[in-house]
Amino acid sequence: MTQNGFAALGVAADLQPVLDGAGIDEPFAIQAMAIPDLLAGHDVCGRAKTGSGKTLAFGVPMVQLLARSEGGRPTGLVLVPTRELAIQVTEVLRPLAAVRNLPLIAVYGGSSMRQQMDHLRAGAGIVVATPGRLIDLIERRAIKLDRVAMVTIDEADQMADMGFLPQVRRIMRTVPPDRQTMLFSATLDGQVGALVTSYMHDPVRHEIDADVPTVETMEHRFLKVHQMDKVKVAATLARHHKRTLMFVRTRFACDRLARDLRDLGVEVRAIHGDLQQRVREDALERFSAGTISVLVATNVAARGLHIDDVDLVVHYDPPDDPKTYVHRSGRTARAGESGLVVTLVEWDQVNEVLGIQRRGGLNVPIIKMFSNDERLADLTTWEPPEELAPFRSTRRRRRF
Repeated sequence: MTQNGFAALGVAADLQPVLDGAGIDEPFAIQAMAIPDLLAGHDVCGRAKTGSGKTLAFGVPMVQLLARSEGGRPTGLVLVPTRELAIQVTEVLRPLAAVRNLPLIAVYGGSSMRQQMDHLRAGAGIVVATPGRLIDLIERRAIKLDRVAMVTIDEADQMADMGFLPQVRRIMRTVPPDRQTMLFSATLDGQVGALVTSYMHDPVRHEIDADVPTVETMEHRFLKVHQMDKVKVAATLARHHKRTLMFVRTRFACDRLARDLRDLGVEVRAIHGDLQQRVREDALERFSAGTISVLVATNVAARGLHIDDVDLVVHYDPPDDPKTYVHRSGRTARAGESGLVVTLVEWDQVNEVLGIQRRGGLNVPIIKMFSNDERLADLTTWEPPEELAPFRSTRRRRRF
């Protein structure tokens, strides 16, 4: 471990080998900023997007500082917006918690409440929870939050988008007033800012300019496609990339696109809210392991997912607004890696997509493309002609 590594941040010696074993020998920016302040007992408010390394930024101090407690009375609480994120946070922190024999329990909807209650009774340390399921467990007296010493609110902006902030506020009124609080969000204004004001004590603020590694390093392509040729274009794109995430608007469209791609020989799975939890988890595991190359998702199902090495994001259905474009596209180009973002535009969607570009500050030509076009093999090797840019009065690219 070098002097610039986790040891220099104050991370305990017994936790460092776990990080080394996972190939994490140097902290990301948000980790280097937040960990020392958290270990010193300060509240921390961090602006950082999914994929920036924030799970370890709050997870390492929680594991290092917290102790095991009796059943049903955890000392640490992590609030997340989705069950997928609850599972992923738990998987990241489990090796660290095991070193300290600290129980780490994920509670979320769509899985057996009885089993989760049994796990809580067996011993409590850190609970990673979605707000709705946690409130259910509180009402059933399966969990008490009176011994919680550290609380993390993760993906607070998505909590707001999904309407969970009233539940978050209810939970925060239940934990002890002298707890240490951490909040991480892609934005810190609006409802999230109000959350900071209400429930944090003189927080130290750390802001990572996440737009630089996510937007500036992306290659944006907008392809005008015929409706009858669209799925073939998507299949051709997928065949030339190791890991592709495709977004659609509805659950029905999610299943249909997965079926159509499968008929064209693409290894693909779908993920949306109507699928059983075990099916969703299996799809994520296969995608992360590389046994399937394409994951088709709805916006809600993919919220908060942290999947490394996604080298292509395809907006199969154009997003509804610039914010959705950023959230979807942010699944690639994580932690400074480059990435490609492709939006497929049917002929009657051109004006809609131009409106999204204009409001979002993009100025990228929409290029007609068919599935037999050789350029689909590597869209990063050519730049759409500048003279075809749709807007003459704005720069070609601007940060969202």
